Amino acid sequence: METAAPRTASPRLAEYRHSRDRPSFELIESKLHPPWLRPGIVTRTDLVERLLAAPAGAVVCVVAPPGYGKTTLLAQWVQRKGDRAGWVTVDPHDNDPAVLLTYLAVALDRVTPIDPDIFQILASPTTQVPATVVPRLAAARSTTTEPSLLVVDHVELLDNRQCLDALAQLAAQLSGGSQLALASRTRPRLPLGRLRGHGRLMELGAPEPAMDLREARALLEETEVGLAAAQAADLHRRTEGWPAGLYLAALALQGSSTAPDTPDAEVAFAGDDRFIVEYLNSELLSRLPTEQVSFLTRTAVLDRICGPLCDAVLHTTGSAKALETLAGSNLLLVPLDRRRQGYRYHHLFRDLLRAELDRREPELIPELHRRAAAWCETNGLEETAIDHARAAGDGDQVARLVLQAMQPAWASGRVDTVLRWMQWFEREQLMERYPAVAVHGALIVALLGRATKAEQWAAAAERASSEGRLPDGSTMESYLAYLRAILCRNGVAEMRHDAQIAGDGLSPLSPYRSTMLHTEALSFLLTGDPERADAVFTRAFEAATEAGAPPLAAVVLAERGIIAAGRNDWAEAAALADRALAIIRGGEFDAYWTSALVYAWAARAALHRGDLDAARQHLTRAAGLRPLLTHALPVVSVQALLELARAHIALGDPGGAHAVLRQAKDIFQQRSDLGVLSAQADELRARLATMSRTGLGASSLTAAELRLLPFFSTHPTFREIADRLYLSANTVKSEAMSIYRKLGVSSRSEAVHQAQQVGLLGR
Repeated sequence: METAAPRTASPRLAEYRHSRDRPSFELIESKLHPPWLRPGIVTRTDLVERLLAAPAGAVVCVVAPPGYGKTTLLAQWVQRKGDRAGWVTVDPHDNDPAVLLTYLAVALDRVTPIDPDIFQILASPTTQVPATVVPRLAAARSTTTEPSLLVVDHVELLDNRQCLDALAQLAAQLSGGSQLALASRTRPRLPLGRLRGHGRLMELGAPEPAMDLREARALLEETEVGLAAAQAADLHRRTEGWPAGLYLAALALQGSSTAPDTPDAEVAFAGDDRFIVEYLNSELLSRLPTEQVSFLTRTAVLDRICGPLCDAVLHTTGSAKALETLAGSNLLLVPLDRRRQGYRYHHLFRDLLRAELDRREPELIPELHRRAAAWCETNGLEETAIDHARAAGDGDQVARLVLQAMQPAWASGRVDTVLRWMQWFEREQLMERYPAVAVHGALIVALLGRATKAEQWAAAAERASSEGRLPDGSTMESYLAYLRAILCRNGVAEMRHDAQIAGDGLSPLSPYRSTMLHTEALSFLLTGDPERADAVFTRAFEAATEAGAPPLAAVVLAERGIIAAGRNDWAEAAALADRALAIIRGGEFDAYWTSALVYAWAARAALHRGDLDAARQHLTRAAGLRPLLTHALPVVSVQALLELARAHIALGDPGGAHAVLRQAKDIFQQRSDLGVLSAQADELRARLATMSRTGLGASSLTAAELRLLPFFSTHPTFREIADRLYLSANTVKSEAMSIYRKLGVSSRSEAVHQAQQVGLLGR
């Protein structure tokens, strides 16, 4: 079976090391190719000619119910276009902007070379990837001398708003004569009206993809059903030219005991798909041997099929031969490659088979999924195994697999994939049953700046039992202590105590040991013992390097730089800042929460040596990360904000200093005991009080305004943005007006331009 080979789970965080010029996860190659057009398939000549005549820069939208041949039609168009066409077949796993955009980027790159840094950006665990990546993809298409075509098939499977926004943005930014084709069972939830209004939308919808009588006759001839002309015309009328209906009827007629050319032969088929399940059972499956019917319906639980997987699911042998025979006898089993090692059912046929399985053997479905999950796990397909284990309702297997896969998936940028796994546990009310999953989930959403959700998952973990061990040997008690330490709810002393408990109970292979060393070092720094803190930070750096966690290693170097500056050793402080920056830039970790402190500290170091330009650049990069700085991870968040305040004050920018100190104050309200940081904040406020506030600027944007700003470069209205951020439309409008005032602009486009000029948004 051709499918992705997910990264092998590892206690080390080597997953952070991604190439600049290739995807951060394994791709399913067949998703990047149109289906193989086997000899004899009916060519939709008239429709293909219409598509070939589509104007340059058009978005072509083909919308029709299942079985109307949308995929085949577009594949025939691509065949005529030659090597200037890219293809992406959507599946449910693409409901993650990092995944969908990676496939789109690869498809486009195979036609027109794109900026290789796009893959590095896609590997960043941030939810703002589309706003950065889509303009670069559009720019790559606009610079080519030859227009290209990109086909996105099965758009109806996309329900993630960021993914839909990314497609809409890509459609809106088409240039250079290139085209985008979208195929969907239902009308895509995209702003097609705007494209239509600008004359850039070409639409094909039912009944346009229906076959005419000539095409229907050609299909029947290919299936070797010798109907008389009148009978063929009658069948075409009954099916209303529905290609799938014609084909299924032809298959049934092939096995009919009544000669098809007999004048009174009745073609008992209704062209309305409401009757298709009944028809499938009475006219098609009833003519097949019982064993073949069981094979078809039971393997319909699989997205992609191969012989060994079918053998495992059916507890049988010889499935590879059965698949080869079935693929050769009809078009309902689609080979994924010319070698015929992997297959999938025609999407409509699979829907019908699943409905039949639900009717015949509903009690067997969970067991089929359990067998599929076991085979996929054994064969290194952990993420596919998660899907089947969820379908089987096997919480134990889902939890075990998610604990293995979530860190590599998150580190590869697939944030929404991880969140989807976590939401399953919430939906099934299993968070307290699997506290280790809840701990991981709390950390991940905390790193995304979602403090409220982090608190919810942390509370679920803490309500669970602290008994037991994890597969790597870590105690559950150490995981809960780890969570308490990073949340720092009960002050610095408790944070140190929890970090030490966690360090003692975590497996030597656990990547979180280095995090706990960093947390323990912080506790000494916050209680006024920088020498002891520096010694533990040194150990934390070694542990982070050994664990393959460069973002943590970089922030530890920044901490040591702060200590060096405190003893007035600016040579050492500058060297540590340079080393931390080298790690961040070398791995493209700009979007990581930990990088906020690195850039804030680097700005202060640059100011000390008089390099104002570098200081401003570092401040801008840190400012973009301010929405991630919340009370969920309070210590480093406040450290970063205070370093930013120092830099703004040194630059004579009281507006910027006020903004970051106000954000720090919000964190102090949730976490009152953060040691010496409270006194440092008071000192900075006192210094700020002596400065006169003159004007506003980008530096004075609040964290909420910085979170809103990336949406300005996308298509949604303020009301739609409000829905995405779970805010009221009035709140979004008010924040937008504040952004305009601070940036000195009067529209979204002007705000985007100004934000790009100062470096808050990618160009």
